[in-house]
Amino acid sequence: MSESAASAGDRQGPLTGIRVLELAGIGPGPHAALLLGDLGADVVRVQRAGQLPGFLERPQWRNRTIVEANLKDPADLARILELADRADVLIEGFRPGVTERLGIGPDVALARNPRLVYGRMTGWGQSGPLAETAGHDINYISQTGILNAIGRAGEAPVPPLNMVGDFGGGSLYLVMGVLAALVERASSGRGQVIDAAMVDGVLSLSHMIWGMRGIGLWSDERGTNLLDTGMAFYDTYETADGKYMAVGAIEPQFYAELLRLLELDPAGLPAQIDPAGQAQLRALFADRFRTKTRDQWAAIFDGTDACTTPVLTLSEATENKHIAARGSLIEVDGVVQHAPAPRFSRTPGGTPTPPPTTATPIEQVWTTGSA
Repeated sequence: MSESAASAGDRQGPLTGIRVLELAGIGPGPHAALLLGDLGADVVRVQRAGQLPGFLERPQWRNRTIVEANLKDPADLARILELADRADVLIEGFRPGVTERLGIGPDVALARNPRLVYGRMTGWGQSGPLAETAGHDINYISQTGILNAIGRAGEAPVPPLNMVGDFGGGSLYLVMGVLAALVERASSGRGQVIDAAMVDGVLSLSHMIWGMRGIGLWSDERGTNLLDTGMAFYDTYETADGKYMAVGAIEPQFYAELLRLLELDPAGLPAQIDPAGQAQLRALFADRFRTKTRDQWAAIFDGTDACTTPVLTLSEATENKHIAARGSLIEVDGVVQHAPAPRFSRTPGGTPTPPPTTATPIEQVWTTGSA
């Protein structure tokens, strides 16, 4: 039995039976395929020969079968098109027009398999003045206004790793589009093309910020707003040992608990949301947090509703009692990584399988059935 057939037979989750053909890419495309695989889909990744995952890529290539093909070779392209004929979903992350030039664009693929959901993942989208332009997460979020909004007053914008563009506005929106198209296909019997652009997804993610801006409660001046360190009760504070505590005491009752545990008398303090009083409050909080270590403060705030928690390193997060109790981090192929999320009561996902170390011959993949 081929690796693909064996792995497909063992799959669990709400997408069990769904076949996903992934044309090799980087970043949000593979992450979307990973998420679909975590939900039980049978994912086959197509890539050039000799490009099996290295150590850096291995965590993102779990739950896969890998086949090798040169899409510029007519014989290989014909075999990949045959896989697309039997797939439910195809994911590609090339610039607009590339798959069309290769001969595996949506017009060709859907003409052969009208039930195919064809997911396209780009930064700028399939249309618009920047559609053909290269970019990375930082470039996509810079054009949406969101990068400018992240950081402290008087300081440069801070890139939020690549969480917001690549994965928040990118792969998650591609997966949402794929799932919605699969639901619609159940009634129409037809697939369709999904144009998932990171700029669109980021703008959608930032709906609350745009809403606050629309009623005058959010300024373009970085570090002066509710959630961007503009308020003393939503910030991080250094502790006696050079570590940090995170404070998110927005609601009045949570703020009152924060003051109580910091042993600060609210009488005589500026009002919680008074912009003119934030410097005074921040100085008081900073002085108080410096009197104890992070872990001492963590013990004081543990189990309370002050919305105040220790800032952990990645290494420390692996030992966090809540994360450990839920099994939210697991080890796959010697690498600590996330457990499948979200969780399902009736169709739980299985344990992710490690990335393969060898490619599977194309003729052994999806040898029966069709989309």
